[in-house]
Amino acid sequence: MSPAIRAASILPARREDIELHTADGLRLVGELALPADRPPVATLVCLHPLPTHGGMMDSHVFRKAAWRLPALADLAVLRFNTRGTSSLRGTSEGSFDGGVAERFDVAAAIEYAEFHELPRIWLLGWSFGTDLALRHGCDPAVEGAILLSPPLRFSTEEDLARGA
Repeated sequence: MSPAIRAASILPARREDIELHTADGLRLVGELALPADRPPVATLVCLHPLPTHGGMMDSHVFRKAAWRLPALADLAVLRFNTRGTSSLRGTSEGSFDGGVAERFDVAAAIEYAEFHELPRIWLLGWSFGTDLALRHGCDPAVEGAILLSPPLRFSTEEDLARGA
């Protein structure tokens, strides 16, 4: 019988610190978690909650996804801090722009996944991250989006129609 998974359980995976480079010249800090001994079957690009209210790549849902999903579901989990956001991993360059210039951050994460040949890219947005997914995630490389607690604070009717 396998051991129980608890709140702080970290399952085996290949984890590496990464940097994303945006089209407007910023360096963003992040982490890529991959299955320990096989290629991933799909990729989650995590878009974190509002950084002005504590959101970051280490927000608990994303941290636990990176700790467990590579082992449990063969998923690659790419987490990063959007511009001006800090976590234990470090601080990304730039400053918060209310979801506008963050389009470059989303594009940089998608491009990283493409360049590193990560399969079947899905955006996983949580709160503010759902607005980023809806506003800036319509990219041919993205298969779909998972939206957790969408506040729709920054998204417009046009963003919703485009996402549909």
